[in-house]
Amino acid sequence: MIFDTHAHYDDKAFDEDRDVLIGSLLSNGVGNVVNISATVESCYDTLALTEKYDFFYGALGVHPEGLTELDEEKLEKIKALCIDNSVHKGGKIVAVGEIGLDYSYDEPPKDLQIRWFKAQLEMAGEVGLPVVIHSRDAAKDTYDIMAAAHCENIGGIVHCYSYSKEMAKQFLDMGFYIGIGGVLTFKNARKLVEVCEYLPMDRIVLETDCPYLSPMPFRGQRNDSTRLSYVVQKLADIKGIDEREVTDITETNARRVYGICQP
Repeated sequence: MIFDTHAHYDDKAFDEDRDVLIGSLLSNGVGNVVNISATVESCYDTLALTEKYDFFYGALGVHPEGLTELDEEKLEKIKALCIDNSVHKGGKIVAVGEIGLDYSYDEPPKDLQIRWFKAQLEMAGEVGLPVVIHSRDAAKDTYDIMAAAHCENIGGIVHCYSYSKEMAKQFLDMGFYIGIGGVLTFKNARKLVEVCEYLPMDRIVLETDCPYLSPMPFRGQRNDSTRLSYVVQKLADIKGIDEREVTDITETNARRVYGICQP
């Protein structure tokens, strides 16, 4: 079944029909979802979703846009949540994320982003969980900070990959997986298509980033995990394999990177 490695079902876009939508996922071919935190508050919301739904897992961390509310005390609380609810202890928290750098806007300041990116990478190493990396218009700094933090010993996913295949090689060499979602179906996605042609299938994971980045023909609408079938179809065409093989391989990859045993 489809494994959505990156979703935001705690987002207010799902407030009106969250339970109904999530309740329909299994019957629509979605076997597992990892809900990804973006703010301090969403760490608690993510944890609640993992407790409510058997097929949900979670990642706890603070996205670059949420860093202005972060401080040392709050980071320690997130760390404690990771430890207490880690998949290694039978819990359902499988990663630290999403964390990283976003230079597409002037705020938050780069020095603040870099400080908390380093701190959250260090936390991931301490709690023994992989990381989910957000990186936009910040390829060199992202990679350099990850290399300095010896992320080859941490592992994880570069989410919503948007860089070149040459940059992809560097992340692959570090042992990371590459998250592919609805952008692959866009008409202007030539660079991402080239990256997917280059990537080995055993290093690709599927993701929605829902409610964002809905694939064609739903671009601009609210996204959800059922629409990953369109990404599966496009990836199957690029790789010249059948859709079932794409689904099976990417599910295996997701379980491997997140340390989730096969049911």
